[in-house]
Amino acid sequence: AGTVEIRMSSSSKETATASRLTMASEILSRGIAPLIYFVSAVYPHFVSVVTAGHAVYRRLPHDGLHALLGLIFCFFGGIYPTLFAALQAAKHGGWENTKAAVADLSREAAVILEESRKDDEVDDDDDGVADVLQIDGKALAKRKAQLVLEKCDPAKINAALGHLYVTWTAVVLALKVQFARTIALSLSIAETIHGPAERFLQPTVAAVLPQKFHKWLPVLIDWTCKSVGMSVAWYVQTIISAFTSATYGGLKCARSLVKLCAKQKITLFGLLPKDHTQTSLDEIVGWLLAAAGFYFQFKLGFDIPFPFNLVLWPLETAEWYIRWTITSD
Repeated sequence: AGTVEIRMSSSSKETATASRLTMASEILSRGIAPLIYFVSAVYPHFVSVVTAGHAVYRRLPHDGLHALLGLIFCFFGGIYPTLFAALQAAKHGGWENTKAAVADLSREAAVILEESRKDDEVDDDDDGVADVLQIDGKALAKRKAQLVLEKCDPAKINAALGHLYVTWTAVVLALKVQFARTIALSLSIAETIHGPAERFLQPTVAAVLPQKFHKWLPVLIDWTCKSVGMSVAWYVQTIISAFTSATYGGLKCARSLVKLCAKQKITLFGLLPKDHTQTSLDEIVGWLLAAAGFYFQFKLGFDIPFPFNLVLWPLETAEWYIRWTITSD
């Protein structure tokens, strides 16, 4: 009897495991087809923008590029402090491997999208209607999932994701050191308000929340306190970063422009010497740009206004994700 019970228990566990795997497979299959169609629609435009930006980058003179980067830091450095810092950290922590990994993933995505486009035109039964238009959503999802598994190069994708993970880990560690005081302030604020939040906020929420959801209250309170701590600490850090990046970017832009003018033999009626160290004009222009850059960010409330935030939402998302990643622990 004991053996039978053990076998039945083992069989039920195997059935439950198989059921979970089947459910996970169905969820994955249903998500792949919409994802492919979404990427198919967005990817060509993304490639066009990147290609155009790279073409402009290749045409710009070295000093002109530095002047442009200086302007970006001057007017936007405080809005995306961790994003810019992450790019700098990635540049010194495996940038070549990161570029190669992104290029490999882009090529794999292009192959899959092209194969998906060809698959959309297949008409095996020769009735004049594409096969993908004659099957239900579940069959379409399964078909696209199989296409991805057949056409992709798993070894290349695995290697690329490995390189990206190593670079990301190095970036997170570098940012935790760079923003250690901000992280400490954030966690300190969260810890300070956690006690009062449990005493005053939790009973209020519990009074309006159904009993079956009360188990979520400690987690919600913890998340809320961390969010408040992050908001306050990072606002202080944003002000510091805005001032620092404005001065750095303003001077970088002004000095790069002086060098560019010298190479182009533009002297502005003798005001510009060949060497920027022989004049104070670059410092004057640089500090004026710094003041304008900081004032610009201050007037924006250190945030991108509507409708520009709709265009720059990837940067906004990346900035907040990085902040949460390096602060949440």
